[in-house]
Amino acid sequence: MNVFGKVGDQAKLVKQAMALKKALEAEIISIEESGVKIVISGDQKIKELVVNGMTNAVLVETLNKALKKSQEAAARKMQEMAGGMGGFLGRQ
Repeated sequence: MNVFGKVGDQAKLVKQAMALKKALEAEIISIEESGVKIVISGDQKIKELVVNGMTNAVLVETLNKALKKSQEAAARKMQEMAGGMGGFLGRQ
């Protein structure tokens, strides 16, 4: 495959990734139990948290920061594992 073909493939993957990101952001899950209501998007961002009728924006922001750090740590671990599997994935 020539360089232009690889660039085209990469552009296609980026476009697909962006479409998936938008679809996940649009997906909304809402759960309400025992006086607690939580609304979260498919990209794992808390949109609303209500406990006994009261909201707490600071709690939502802090939870979202913790979730982001957890996702970043998981992504790093996955990259480390994938790096060790270069031969299996067709990389040298």
